[in-house]
Amino acid sequence: MIWYSDLSVTEIVFILLFVLLYLAYIVRIIRISRRLKTTYGKLFVKVFLRSGYFLLLIVALLGPSFGEATREIRSVGKDIMIAVDLSESMNAHDIPPTRLEKVKFELENIVEAFNADRIGLVIFSSEAFMQCPLTYDQNALFLFIETLHTGLVPKTGTDLAPAIGLCLDKLEDNEGSSLEQKSKVIILISDGEDFGEKTGEVTEEVKKRDIRMFTLGVGTMQGSKIRTGNGFKKDNNGNEVITKLNSKSLKLLASKTGGKYFEINATSNGISRLINTIHNIEGELRGTRRVDVSANKYFYFLAAAFLLLLLDGLTSFKILKL
Repeated sequence: MIWYSDLSVTEIVFILLFVLLYLAYIVRIIRISRRLKTTYGKLFVKVFLRSGYFLLLIVALLGPSFGEATREIRSVGKDIMIAVDLSESMNAHDIPPTRLEKVKFELENIVEAFNADRIGLVIFSSEAFMQCPLTYDQNALFLFIETLHTGLVPKTGTDLAPAIGLCLDKLEDNEGSSLEQKSKVIILISDGEDFGEKTGEVTEEVKKRDIRMFTLGVGTMQGSKIRTGNGFKKDNNGNEVITKLNSKSLKLLASKTGGKYFEINATSNGISRLINTIHNIEGELRGTRRVDVSANKYFYFLAAAFLLLLLDGLTSFKILKL
């Protein structure tokens, strides 16, 4: 027999108090009976009943587990690759404190929401780099997310194609993955500015492999200047650059792959809807195993204690006969 919990100080104190007080009660009744020269034999019937249900209550409290049972444990999950735009435009402050800082905060919420799934992290601007391979290790992911900044990638504009292609390669080539395509997901996070020429081609490849891509636009239509050091970024003519959210391109990417577009702007945040949508995607069975378990049978002892308590209440004896 396996016990859910051990005797604690609380249980021991209650047992000792019950024993001491009931012994004092018995001794008192016996003394009175002897003085009055009456029988006290029936006293022990009550002693048996009350000691019985008290003991059963203690046993039920400790949670006795016995009997053999087999339970099947199923491991189900998804593989999720997240690509984060780290181009200079992500330093814009139209989403306070900046677009990137807001993304970092929401990325932690995403990781926590999919703690049963494997998640990988890709960073990109004009080129893409693997920041964290597919992993269950949330602490590692949190560490990589915390260190994200625009200085990690080249400052030569934004190209979505390398990021999408790298995510696709890692989802396809990962040796530890036995999942079907429908449980593989790409989340592309960007302000939508795309100066690449091969985005359409790589998106078609994602569609061909039946992998859904969800896009998350970060920014506003009004846009913002890009802070660089003590000033703002300027173009070749000396004019201050205004970066705006290009939701149209991100919506097109999502629709082509069977995914959806979500947005973080000055007035709304689509992260919760993004999480709920991906949660609704059925994960694939990674494996099953059977384990032997013992069930907590406290209710048997609780029921027996209740019956004795009921019997105690329905029976009465005259202990002292005058």
